[in-house]
Amino acid sequence: MNATAIIEVLSRRLPADVSSGLEVVEARDGMPTLYTAAAGLPEVCLALRDAPELRFAFCADVTAVDYHPREPRYEMLYVLACPGVAGYGDTPKRLRLKVRVKHGESVPSVSSVWAAANWGEREVFDFFGIEFAGHPDLRRILMPDDWEGFPMRKDYPVQINSPVKTYSPLQVSEEDFVANVQAARDGVRDREPGR
Repeated sequence: MNATAIIEVLSRRLPADVSSGLEVVEARDGMPTLYTAAAGLPEVCLALRDAPELRFAFCADVTAVDYHPREPRYEMLYVLACPGVAGYGDTPKRLRLKVRVKHGESVPSVSSVWAAANWGEREVFDFFGIEFAGHPDLRRILMPDDWEGFPMRKDYPVQINSPVKTYSPLQVSEEDFVANVQAARDGVRDREPGR
């Protein structure tokens, strides 16, 4: 099923204001690609999951791309799959769903549509700082809680300004060296069985 056929199904199931925001993009890899507005994302996702002709029952991945300095800066990317088994569509198919997101704008969570999106949205929040409205547990998932900034943003400072540390051999006197070796030997003898 190509992207145009998917949009035809969605336009029958969605209100006109939501379906008018859908846009088809021809992908080089052959996977159908759709853009939708952030405001209509939950309705589009429910239709993709529940339409008998589509049945995209599995959200395989949720990620984002930073196109800094372009505006809208981010693109959310959802990779969806229809397994094509009894009750889940007639044939296996995949779909790439994208949402353009401006800096500081939030995106509605789709974790209520696909439970698998929960952790993916947390990861996007953790690395890009994109907020998900209605997410049940939006907090860092991989970075420490006290981490400052979002490491996958293109404007994240990647170089740390600290002096270069070079190797310097440990300097001990000859007497200290002999004493350390003797203490190590004594410790080994004390741990030998029968002593």
